[in-house]
Amino acid sequence: MKSTTALLRRTVLLMSMGAALLPMALQAQTAKSALNLAMVAEPQTLDPMASSADLVGTIMQHVYEPLFTFDAKWNVVPMLAEAMPKVTADGKQYTITLRAGVQLHSGRELNSEDVVASLKRWMEVSPRGKALAKEVDDLSAKGPLVVSITLKNPYAPLLPQLALPSGMAAIMAKESIAQPLKDFVGTGPYKFKERRPDQYVLLTRFDGYSARKEAANGYGGKKTAVVEELRFIPVPNANTRVEGALAGQFQFADLLPIEALPRLEKATDKVVPIMTPSFGFPYLVFNTKEGVMAPLAVRQAVQVALGEGEMLAAGFGDTRFFTAEGNHFPKGTPFYSAAGVDKYNERNPAKAKAAAAAAGYKGDAIRILTSRQYDFHYNMALIMAEQLKKAGFKVDLNVVDWATLVQRRNDSKLWDIYVTHSGQFPEPMLSPPQLGDGAPGWWSTPAKQAALSALNQETNPAKRAALWGKVQQVVYDEVPYINVGKFNSLSAKSPALEGYTPATWPFFWNTGLKK
Repeated sequence: MKSTTALLRRTVLLMSMGAALLPMALQAQTAKSALNLAMVAEPQTLDPMASSADLVGTIMQHVYEPLFTFDAKWNVVPMLAEAMPKVTADGKQYTITLRAGVQLHSGRELNSEDVVASLKRWMEVSPRGKALAKEVDDLSAKGPLVVSITLKNPYAPLLPQLALPSGMAAIMAKESIAQPLKDFVGTGPYKFKERRPDQYVLLTRFDGYSARKEAANGYGGKKTAVVEELRFIPVPNANTRVEGALAGQFQFADLLPIEALPRLEKATDKVVPIMTPSFGFPYLVFNTKEGVMAPLAVRQAVQVALGEGEMLAAGFGDTRFFTAEGNHFPKGTPFYSAAGVDKYNERNPAKAKAAAAAAGYKGDAIRILTSRQYDFHYNMALIMAEQLKKAGFKVDLNVVDWATLVQRRNDSKLWDIYVTHSGQFPEPMLSPPQLGDGAPGWWSTPAKQAALSALNQETNPAKRAALWGKVQQVVYDEVPYINVGKFNSLSAKSPALEGYTPATWPFFWNTGLKK
């Protein structure tokens, strides 16, 4: 992978080229039917299990499919499974029958051995998979198209965990499974063709794709590869993504700066702005394993110093795009709770300074890891740094490209806080990954385990809602991460792009170009 300096040189070059924004190698490969899709960065991996980064899930959900997925209302629906599973009365055994005749990209049919091998790998490498592994007593094939999962105790989040595109429980050809993953052999409507680092990831239509018969619905139902090629192009500079969309170089440009909205709205003949409501939440992850943030009392002092409302205003500007509130789930939804929210948005530097001194803070720099690929991450980090300085903390702001951040956050010696975001989902265990096991931040305490065990072993939806409040309280008490608030996202598409449905992880099956 090229260095950060090389990436910056490429960004400057792209901006200076005006209309000629695409890499020359990509221009030379123009197909009759292709979409150029501007992404925020270079993916650090194409292994959808190994990373919970949204960018990886966005790209590889076209190549791989899960057993189950989500419809437009976030209901779990079958994808590679023929139907919803049969579950025993005690909630411990799931029997899953696969669809017959599903083709892998290698040309043979998918079977239960592929599924078992894939899920075992997922439970070894994915934070969510690792958390699930502790709940599984047996995972085995019971026939060519039947898979059995036996749990130690009822586990309510099982199907949503298997359905999530991020850190995906991707089903792949068993012979392609390796560590690291080198061959990307799935069942999706597109297959992997080529990756040129810092230029593009190229996917091509899989003519042998086995589509479901139900109507398209969210991530579920029938998928059709309308165009021949999908080119996911890393464009780290947000303004370059805007200019490329306005110039017609990109049929889709993801996560644009909010200040670009007026320009986009005035150029409807060239571009269509897209606001995806209830997109997600920015959050700050704390290193609980080692370093200046490891002591709980210091994390609590930092929490007192922060003003999340000011951070959101800096990150998004336009009040149509953010909501400053401490409840993890919106009002009116099943998991809404006000537990712990008295500790949200305190922004009290004097109180924080006294708490830090009492905690034994000695003036060591807090290393904040952030990236400019997501402008709102960077802008929030700037405000956070100032808030911490007012409370007497020393701050070291480390700004890197997104791929580097995702790599560095796996090393507990390199950072104290990093800035990220997640989608807003209906199942608490889907996000953030820190609720699972082994995710960066390495939060693991008796209080966490007790609260989550109670939540996850309760299968009654109404009772689970009340139990989430206890988890949210533990998050505020132990500060493994801070949920900054809620936001809507801005992206843009070409007026010629048909069939696109706004989604947390943008997908481009059932999407084509006007003729």
